[in-house]
Amino acid sequence: MSKLFISCALPYANGPCHLGHLRSTYIPADIYARFNRMNGVDTVMVCSSDEHGTPIAVRAEQENKDPIDIATYYHKVIEDDLKACNISLDSFRRTTDELHYEMAQDFFKTLYDKGYIYEKKIDQLYCDTCQRSLPDRYVEGICPYCDSEARGDQCEVCGRHLNPTELKEPHCLICDGTPHVQQSEQYYFKLHEFEEPLREWISNNDHLSSNIKNFAKEWIKDGLKDWVMTRDMNWGIPVPLEEAEGKVLYVWAEAFIGYQSSAGAWAKEHGLDWKEYWDDKTVHFIGKDIIYHHTIFWPSMLMGHDWKLPYSVVGGGYLSLEGQKMSTSRGWVIWVKDFLEKFDSDLLRYYMVINAPLSKDTDFSWDDFQRRINNELTDNLGNFIHRTFTFTNKFFDGKIPEPGRYDEVDKEFEAKIKALPDTVAEKIEEFEFRDGLLEIMTLTKEANKYFNDKKPWKGVKEDIESAKTCLYLSNQLVHELAVILTPYIPESAQKIREVLSMPVENVKGFTEFDEREPLVKWDESKEFLEPGYKLKKAKPLFKKIEDKVIKEEKDKLYALEQAEEQKEKDKKEEKNMSEQISIDEFGKVQLVVGQVKEAERIEGSDNLLKLQVDLGDETRQIVAGLAKKYAPDEIIDRKVIVVANLKPAKLFGVQSNGMLLATDSMELLTTEGNVGEYIK
Repeated sequence: MSKLFISCALPYANGPCHLGHLRSTYIPADIYARFNRMNGVDTVMVCSSDEHGTPIAVRAEQENKDPIDIATYYHKVIEDDLKACNISLDSFRRTTDELHYEMAQDFFKTLYDKGYIYEKKIDQLYCDTCQRSLPDRYVEGICPYCDSEARGDQCEVCGRHLNPTELKEPHCLICDGTPHVQQSEQYYFKLHEFEEPLREWISNNDHLSSNIKNFAKEWIKDGLKDWVMTRDMNWGIPVPLEEAEGKVLYVWAEAFIGYQSSAGAWAKEHGLDWKEYWDDKTVHFIGKDIIYHHTIFWPSMLMGHDWKLPYSVVGGGYLSLEGQKMSTSRGWVIWVKDFLEKFDSDLLRYYMVINAPLSKDTDFSWDDFQRRINNELTDNLGNFIHRTFTFTNKFFDGKIPEPGRYDEVDKEFEAKIKALPDTVAEKIEEFEFRDGLLEIMTLTKEANKYFNDKKPWKGVKEDIESAKTCLYLSNQLVHELAVILTPYIPESAQKIREVLSMPVENVKGFTEFDEREPLVKWDESKEFLEPGYKLKKAKPLFKKIEDKVIKEEKDKLYALEQAEEQKEKDKKEEKNMSEQISIDEFGKVQLVVGQVKEAERIEGSDNLLKLQVDLGDETRQIVAGLAKKYAPDEIIDRKVIVVANLKPAKLFGVQSNGMLLATDSMELLTTEGNVGEYIK
């Protein structure tokens, strides 16, 4: 029996799962796992919570907690989220487990002993107040590329990856002090030595999608730089070298091993060898943001270790929300737990797959979600299944009728039914999950038309042979759907099976070891049920989502965003109030009377207006956060108070040369003074 090792990107244990995580990684991986199990492949699907790294350490210090306590709490939260979405993991472990420590340190030591890891002096920021080095997330400052506020590892505005020493005006996130640059010894992986083998693997691997290949080739094109493997921190896996006291493995030097340590723990519990699965066929499911790590860094580490490379890396695109980038910090997000309080997990699984090809970015819209569920699942798929069951029960005593004569339409419909399982299987095998689901939904749409055109409710009185053929073929398609929908919407598929008196499986939560082999195989979808097969009574499979429910969810989303914005504003106010200035410092502020001459919204922002303000001797372009309070034409010709000697800054990519004075509630401060006059 062939074996399959499926890994899911490790969720970071500093927060719950949101819809983007499910869309990019866990739902696609689950579809692939369920499909392969149904085809007799001995499959293990693994994951772990990623519990090291600076975000957890920073949060722990800010909340005066131990990092392990935060990681433990969110490990359970994430586990519950994944179980609730029926992600059928065989093993979900932790990177703080003892076995993971052992395997990660052994992996590092092997690479070190083979000469692939070396020491190098680097510049890094050091905080005298905290008396320690400051890794990426311990630092914030100004992005050197777009002048926005940024973390030490990345700017969320322009998307660039950063080194903390690149930041302008850096400050320590813990004490708010200004750090200075000092040198430190760190361990580096000789990534450059694997450039040619990587290029060959990427070019010759037919199982990598074109977008994955293009991503990877773009990074290799300009040459690969060696990769840092260690950090000066207390929280993490200690570097397994005597001379490296006080250093831990960089999270990307050990997180990958979470796939293998999770499988190793599972295999040890059940007397199996996880390496047999790895060596047969390994597929990584990840989000688009870590394609680089899984196609460049990880394969190079595997080559250095002489281990088999992955069969494929499947990268899911980003999910935006109502046309805007998701942001957990400002509350613009839908958490899995909140979603499932109102809607079944199958609705989420369906929408996340059907919305766009996995490799493409896509958007979650509440209105579009409602439209697809109501029109496609309820009116199309659910309607066809319910009509088939209802008419069979009503006119044929709940038994599949003997087919009557076949016309050309019947023959064409039967041919499509017989072809569908292989077509869908081919799409899933090629990781084209949406295309497979589209094939199913297209045929069910045609099936509804077939049913309407055949009019079996009239046929039972006027043309019984035609009615019998119609209900016979319709039931065969429903039986087929009960099988091939299982990877996509497993709970709904079980409900169909129940009416058909087929074996019903436990598809909820993670996979129990003794339930790894499915009761129903994929090829059973190709078998037609015999005439006379008895059905049970059926209920509608799906129900429509009402407008008021969607309105409630949209209102909740916007309220959450506003609450987070208010929290952030309160924090800033508290900080500002505590930072007193002298009269001499205040005297440096130049307040000038200006008049707004032009105003327009900034595309892509709900809050910002671009203004042209007359200051008497010049006209200034100023960006102001007034769009939620004022329409552009409401502030034309208003006299305003301008802080005229601020350094220029870019907001949302637009240059701003000053600031208008306004209250917390965004009421503009106005004056009757003359344009250009200074306020004293």
